[in-house]
Amino acid sequence: MIIFVSSLLKDIFKQGRDFPWPRPSACPICGCPKVWGHGYVSSWFDGFSEALLLKRYRCPCCGCVMRMRPASHFSRFQSSIQNIRSILSTRINTGRWPPDQSGSRPGHWLRSLKRKCFALLGFHATKDLIEVFDYLLLSGVNPVGRSI
Repeated sequence: MIIFVSSLLKDIFKQGRDFPWPRPSACPICGCPKVWGHGYVSSWFDGFSEALLLKRYRCPCCGCVMRMRPASHFSRFQSSIQNIRSILSTRINTGRWPPDQSGSRPGHWLRSLKRKCFALLGFHATKDLIEVFDYLLLSGVNPVGRSI
């Protein structure tokens, strides 16, 4: 289970294991009030030359493992939500990718956004894709994730 936390990647990078991760007050699955520290897991993010350490917690009652993650990033994505939106906006408005971006990874994002637009909203959008991105984001859906 992933728990999103408001935090800056720079702070996590600088402080490493000393970053003050908030401890969940109870297990989100079973409600057990005891939550144990379960070490750290390394995770890669754009703009950093080495992996960042993200804290994990474990419920002793049900065994659920909770992984903390910055709220600025989607689960399983290295780029921030703001960066993904900016790159897609440039592509949709100008027809070209930003100069510093290749078309491979952002191309996956664009195809996933189009597919989700059709699957969840029932229409093919061309110019309104950024509005669809924002709408899906506010709805709690990852607009560029592969699953529907």
